[in-house]
Amino acid sequence: MVDTRLAEDGQQIRRRRECPGCGARFSTVEMVEIKPPMIIKRDGRREPFSETKLRQGVERALEKRPVSAERIDRMIGEVSRRVRTSGEREVDSRQLGEWTMQALRALDPVAYVRFASVYRRFEDVSDFVEAIQQVERQPPVELKARQLSLLGEPEAELPPGTRPRKR
Repeated sequence: MVDTRLAEDGQQIRRRRECPGCGARFSTVEMVEIKPPMIIKRDGRREPFSETKLRQGVERALEKRPVSAERIDRMIGEVSRRVRTSGEREVDSRQLGEWTMQALRALDPVAYVRFASVYRRFEDVSDFVEAIQQVERQPPVELKARQLSLLGEPEAELPPGTRPRKR
């Protein structure tokens, strides 16, 4: 073996090797294979954690929302890492849903409400109103910085190149 290094993401080991017979050099990449935890569904069934299923649900909630693929990938990676590093062999689907909603809320409040409506099985409009009011009471810090106020803001405080709409 000539050299061993961690790959950029810290999840892989890159080894530079040399053949003892011919002296040719080559690289190998090694990755630890971790058995994913089982997800305990609401009806008691158990199934292996699937990042693909997580991605499908998140992408459905984020459909037609202005969120980059990079930010979506990062969010899914964070939730997946949280599941895998929980130290548990089994994770309740409710816990996975809460972690996903928490991450979505920071990423995009509209997607959060969409996801929550399916995950929490909203029955009527009052459930939506309650979820929206919760987001309004405690918006993510990042959202506050990006969003313009609708009322009472003088033009001097608006970002450069913007102006209020005339009625």
